[in-house]
Amino acid sequence: MSYFNVRVYGLLINHNNEVLVSDEQEYGIRFSKFPGGGLELGEGLIDGLKREFVEECQAEIEVLAHFYTTDFFEKSSFNDSQLISIYYLVKEKAPLKLAFKTKIYDFDGDGELLQAFRWVKINNLSIDEITFRTDKTVAELLKKQFADSSI
Repeated sequence: MSYFNVRVYGLLINHNNEVLVSDEQEYGIRFSKFPGGGLELGEGLIDGLKREFVEECQAEIEVLAHFYTTDFFEKSSFNDSQLISIYYLVKEKAPLKLAFKTKIYDFDGDGELLQAFRWVKINNLSIDEITFRTDKTVAELLKKQFADSSI
């Protein structure tokens, strides 16, 4: 293990109690996660998260509150780094203009890098469909804190 990989993610929850999930494929590897990504050198967490949402979702966000920071060891699935992931609750400054999908991995086109977005009811969020260990932990916490008890 030669270095730390700091990552920052946004949990965007809409008025239907759905969270935004990003389905991605990079070089043949498919995964589902929350929007966000790696912090760049010299960048703060909030600035990095705002940049990631502009890059991935073409959306400006407001950060509402810290939600979770990795508190266990996790090695990256892609290299030899140790991951430290920070999650924030966020809200969009304007309605998102994305082509939302209803099925996992429903990509448009093909190529080395593919991405699609889904709104998933927090009650229906499948831990098994979320790929990475820290994201699974966050999905479980979301279900505990935001599950709609009326359903």
